[in-house]
Amino acid sequence: MIKIRIKKEMHTPRGQEWLDIDLNIAKGEFVTVFGESGAGKTTLLRILAGLTQAQEGYIEIDGDVWFDSQKGINLPIQQRKIGFISQESSLFPHMTVRENLEYACSDKNALNSIEEWIITIGLKGLEAQRPDQISGGQKQRVALIRALIKQPKILLLDEPLSDLDIHARLNLQDEIIKVYQKTGITTILVSHDLSEVFRLSRKVFIIHRGKITKSGSPQEVFVNNDLSGKFKFTGEIIEIHKDGVLNILTLSIGNHVTKVVASDEEILGLTIGSKVIVASKAFNPLIFKA
Repeated sequence: MIKIRIKKEMHTPRGQEWLDIDLNIAKGEFVTVFGESGAGKTTLLRILAGLTQAQEGYIEIDGDVWFDSQKGINLPIQQRKIGFISQESSLFPHMTVRENLEYACSDKNALNSIEEWIITIGLKGLEAQRPDQISGGQKQRVALIRALIKQPKILLLDEPLSDLDIHARLNLQDEIIKVYQKTGITTILVSHDLSEVFRLSRKVFIIHRGKITKSGSPQEVFVNNDLSGKFKFTGEIIEIHKDGVLNILTLSIGNHVTKVVASDEEILGLTIGSKVIVASKAFNPLIFKA
């Protein structure tokens, strides 16, 4: 169980605001922190990691106190069992993939796990390559392994896929799902991508101007059940669900999510990530690949 009760003054484009967070995250949960730029998402992750200090509050991880402003407790990042991945992979450019991973190892057990993770995450054959010789998605896979080999209690993901193209993003999402299923590690993701939220997380915390304003499953938080008689819009498929003879598509449209029903013929060739046009005719939605 993660218990977070913290306050931190933030300097935002709107002026000074307070990050004021009070939440619990169950052990083994995969959650997303979602909100506009400047809301405090990255600051929250940095406070958990020990990269930024809250002005007051309390952080407890599985019974261990990492931060307590009243008792003067503030564990340094080296003593916090976290894995942290940001938009930048931050690999050493002069080192090979294997050397980058070995540098992060603190003991023999970690060294012994490198080969297993290289195979699991799909980097076999790239061990001798330097960062400038591999793709952005492959760099983030190396960063993912580097974060995992120390067997952290929490994996913190600060928009690690935002700079990747759709193909690389979907592939790395698959790897993150694989890692979560393999380890059951408590994972906290910061993301602006609704399709990513739906595909990866079980619970979402909406943060607005430093405060959690809503939480629940992605369906509970984002899906708008209001129906419109006449419409036409372009969206991205973030989930395909078969319910008996019906196909239910969950679509991301800007910062909104909706559901439509489609026939087997309409969804031929469509996958998660496909762009589609949805239009109405006599109140029935028609699906076209964009």
